[in-house]
Amino acid sequence: MAKRTKKTTREERRNDRLKDEEILKLLTQRIEELDPSEFKKFSRFDELPLNFKTIKGLTENSYINMTDIQKMTIPMSLKKHDILGAAKTGSGKTLAFLIPILERLAHENWNEYDGTGALIISPTRELAVQTYEVLLKIGKHHNFSCGLVIGGKDYSYETERIGKINILIGTPGRLLQHMDQSAALNLTNLQVLVLDEADRILDLGFRKTLDNIVNNLPNDRQSLLFSATQTKSVQDLARLSLVNPQYITTSTDKESITPESLEQSYIVTSLPDKLDVLWSFIKSHLSSKMIVFLSSSKQVHFIYESFRKLQPGISLMKLHGRQKQKARMETTYKFNQAQQCCLFATDIVARGLDFPAIDWVVQVDCPEDTSTYVHRVGRCARFGRTGKSMLMLTPSEETEFIKNLKLKKIDIKKLNIKSSRKKTIKPQLQSLCFKNPELKYLGQKAFISYAKSIYIQKDKAVFDISKIPLEEYARSLGLSGAPNIKFLDKVKDARQMKMVI
Repeated sequence: MAKRTKKTTREERRNDRLKDEEILKLLTQRIEELDPSEFKKFSRFDELPLNFKTIKGLTENSYINMTDIQKMTIPMSLKKHDILGAAKTGSGKTLAFLIPILERLAHENWNEYDGTGALIISPTRELAVQTYEVLLKIGKHHNFSCGLVIGGKDYSYETERIGKINILIGTPGRLLQHMDQSAALNLTNLQVLVLDEADRILDLGFRKTLDNIVNNLPNDRQSLLFSATQTKSVQDLARLSLVNPQYITTSTDKESITPESLEQSYIVTSLPDKLDVLWSFIKSHLSSKMIVFLSSSKQVHFIYESFRKLQPGISLMKLHGRQKQKARMETTYKFNQAQQCCLFATDIVARGLDFPAIDWVVQVDCPEDTSTYVHRVGRCARFGRTGKSMLMLTPSEETEFIKNLKLKKIDIKKLNIKSSRKKTIKPQLQSLCFKNPELKYLGQKAFISYAKSIYIQKDKAVFDISKIPLEEYARSLGLSGAPNIKFLDKVKDARQMKMVI
């Protein structure tokens, strides 16, 4: 990552090398002397036995004080332990694995001819890019090369360069593709494997892909797994990829797994009124920066296009997995720079992405579980900043889902909607869909995708499609009636049987 600014003589290079070797010996000795019982006493990065190049990169980017997860995991990682770390969103997990990687390769005197020394697997392209950007900043004084392999990028371009990459960051599918097809990729000397947002990687169905990746890596590597929650699935994964792992969490049983600076609330509204509530909320928060979560890309597309035509008076953006990579990266950049903006998004945004100064997280659709809820609201109130979240629940979802949140020690307050502040947009949506066949088509797709998302949910105590007013919901989207869907016919038949009984 660092560039030589002037030519040096052989004698100067020899002296520099001897000096570096002497420093590394001293650092190695200090690492060996680290006492785990003393880890919590560290507060600053420069108190740790870190290479001066790492310290310089951290300091230049204003990384001075450590967070709890960094205090507890970095010293343990420096001692080459495998780590399974869990901490609240926005707690600084990225530096908790990037710093040990830089230190490990520095101690091994790694160079471009040694192949890939560290492999970082991220669940989404956006998180991989963000990790890559942080690595470039803090590692710029080291001489390691780093690279990014993600879907949506030029595969041949990646293949040409992958053989000389020391620190490789990528998404599971793309990494496995390179492992199968890129002869230049050399992982035989791999020192460190990182799974970032490990639980999310499993949630996205990458279990088999991960198994194939891990089975082709050397067994004597160090493995670091990080996530916001330690679920059973992550622990199962740990048995496959970690050796005597250190289980580290910054939360106690009595402590909430969401940030203390986050003010959490929920409202109960009928499904047909949700868009009215959302519109009214946006209109009353035009000076805010917010993320609005929906359950599918088709819903994001429809609501974005509808609200854009209705012009609420705030900049609108959309981000979902069906967009091309270039569009996703452009939206991510623009939203980062925006001061007042509303981003409609799917759960592609819910993991790891650090957007600055988010005021509100609004969940229009109930998340599938408490883990998804935690990651959604974690987009605001990061690194000690304040933030607010609002969850919309239907009457049939409220009791069970709030009970699930309470079991996780999540403090959430119920708010009542003032009728005077609620404005309806149903007539406008009906007019738009009548005049615009393309928007009507998007509305039909949004209806189907929402109904399907409820139908396939595992937690039937929360998600019961038989309790959804389908016709009323369709009309709230501006449609004349509910589109015909095969699986909904079964629901209607079940309703009729109940009525007969």
